[in-house]
Amino acid sequence: MTQRQGPLGHLTVVEFAGLGPAPFAGMMLADQGARVIRIDRPVKPGAKGGMAALTARRSDVLARGRESITLDLKSPEGRDTALRLIERSDVLLEGFRPGVMESLGLGPDVCLARQPRLVYGRVTGWGQDGPLAQAPGHDINYVALTGALHSCARPGQPPTVTPGLIGDFGGGGMLLAFGVLAAVSHAQQTGRGQVVDAAICDGAALLSSLVYGWRSAGLWNAEAGTNNGDGGSHFYDVYRCADGRYISVGAMEPQFYAALRERCGLADPAFDAQWDSRQWPALKQKLAEVFLQKTRDQWCTLLEGSDACFAPVLSLDEAPDHPHNRARGTFAQVDGITQPAPAPRFSVTPAAPCRPVGEAGAETESILRELGLPVDTAAP
Repeated sequence: MTQRQGPLGHLTVVEFAGLGPAPFAGMMLADQGARVIRIDRPVKPGAKGGMAALTARRSDVLARGRESITLDLKSPEGRDTALRLIERSDVLLEGFRPGVMESLGLGPDVCLARQPRLVYGRVTGWGQDGPLAQAPGHDINYVALTGALHSCARPGQPPTVTPGLIGDFGGGGMLLAFGVLAAVSHAQQTGRGQVVDAAICDGAALLSSLVYGWRSAGLWNAEAGTNNGDGGSHFYDVYRCADGRYISVGAMEPQFYAALRERCGLADPAFDAQWDSRQWPALKQKLAEVFLQKTRDQWCTLLEGSDACFAPVLSLDEAPDHPHNRARGTFAQVDGITQPAPAPRFSVTPAAPCRPVGEAGAETESILRELGLPVDTAAP
């Protein structure tokens, strides 16, 4: 067992291998020192392709920091071994459709009977109940139902699909990690575990709280892309530069807007009407013409680090090499794979450096011995 470092070094987590939000939650817990034992499915002879194949690849960053045991959960031996692990653990993570764990004989009632302090973390798209609970779906569907996807659009254009950021990872995996730790705190105080029902749909809605508040106060238009914080205003948007690359501007407050005007030479009195939304389209066109006069790097030289609230729009290849990200160690290079480093930072219990992703089942024998079971208990 690898030495654990971080604020969650006292926790043991059993994670049932899956895709998306549950592995992301497991990664977050493992990053901060929790011992996360992932139960992987046995690989069938001749199996290949598909997204599930990612679980065996070193580039599956979401699988980092785990110990892995391979079990056939449809066999009595595999189920019993899983329960032996669960009764020694603080947290269980699973991301299957409602009812799947129950069908395996590993539902909350069974597991909590074996470990009353267990926090049973579940993440699904629609939640454990409700009219859509059993319906299939993906991130795009869950985000769409909450109003969040509607807000990601330009006027008159279809919404822009976000790659899992609002739903699977922010509204799902991160919500699950938060819910699990809240329940762990309760279990430590009371000795009583519970089920955490983290629905991506609920989480995506929660991430939209500020916008819903503004909408109810009449400060947010129903039409996406016409508001001060969604690209509707000239002072909060993305602009193309002379070299075809892009920059971002967020000069919303008066002092930041003044700094932007000063540095960009925006002396035209038309820019005085910062908050007159009727003028935004014309002012946006004027500002777009200004930013087309220089390359992105030239604008960085003029604006980056100033009070203009500016940043270049970096690609996935560029971001890890930016001086700020390099100085903070925002990204890590592990086994040849560039990946985001653990976050947030802790002053007393810092996380350990990222570890390479291991092969599925790599710790099967050692974990079985730890449980006092013969090594042939695992699936072949």
